[in-house]
Amino acid sequence: MSDKVDFQSLSFGMRRIGWIRFWIQSILGVVVAAVLLFSNVVNNSEGELGLTPGLSLTTISLILLLLSLWQGWLIVRTGRAISSNARPSRGQTSRLIKRGLIVDLLGILFGLIGYQALMGALFIQASSQTTGQLISAASDIPITGLEILSVLSNTQVIAAHFFGLCLSLWLLRRIYK
Repeated sequence: MSDKVDFQSLSFGMRRIGWIRFWIQSILGVVVAAVLLFSNVVNNSEGELGLTPGLSLTTISLILLLLSLWQGWLIVRTGRAISSNARPSRGQTSRLIKRGLIVDLLGILFGLIGYQALMGALFIQASSQTTGQLISAASDIPITGLEILSVLSNTQVIAAHFFGLCLSLWLLRRIYK
């Protein structure tokens, strides 16, 4: 009898955490996609000093976030299957969660490298600006809000992967408990 209660509790926990993970990552992913789309549509090439590598790595991290969303959906499906008679084994379930962990770690890695690229380019641009002069040189291009928004989209994708990583680690601990 306690086995059935344990499986129902595990099933409920996996479904709940799977949905929480899915919706947090979905909301943050929509924000990131909107900002990246906006920055590509409004692309002001004269103000951007080498932001393309950072934005490309942010896009790769966003693609990995889509894969992480798929993993979140599979966790919900597995949670449903645990409460049925055809339940997956502990090994199958842990492999699914470990795949999600790897995807989230790769997303964080690409996001952090992209963040460094974005901030490096913005630092170079900011350090070349002169302050306190009324007449500025042609190479003195101010940092725009769109460039700062690009950095914020990068931090959003890192946060989405971080939430997925934390929730997956909690689920993995719960499976082996």
